[in-house]
Amino acid sequence: MWIIVAYDVCTETKPGRRRLRRVAQVCKDYGQRVQKSVFECQVNEMMYEKLRRSLLREIDHDQDNLRFYRLIEPRDKHVETYGLSRTIFFDDPLIV
Repeated sequence: MWIIVAYDVCTETKPGRRRLRRVAQVCKDYGQRVQKSVFECQVNEMMYEKLRRSLLREIDHDQDNLRFYRLIEPRDKHVETYGLSRTIFFDDPLIV
């Protein structure tokens, strides 16, 4: 399944800036950045739960915001992109 992970981490303090880096790193492990605080991830149910638990451990529930959106399949028919867009489909054959 395709999901969107969007987050807003309070970076007014040094611990907040560290949280922001950790949240971004967790997201990078599961998908690709499509905007500064937005990632597209292709995951199965087990990976989704692991990602969700990891991110919930990283954020400060009193200061930060974390959102997950499930995209309706087929993704290509429900997502429109304009401007600079470099989506990589990891299931497609690798061409070198």
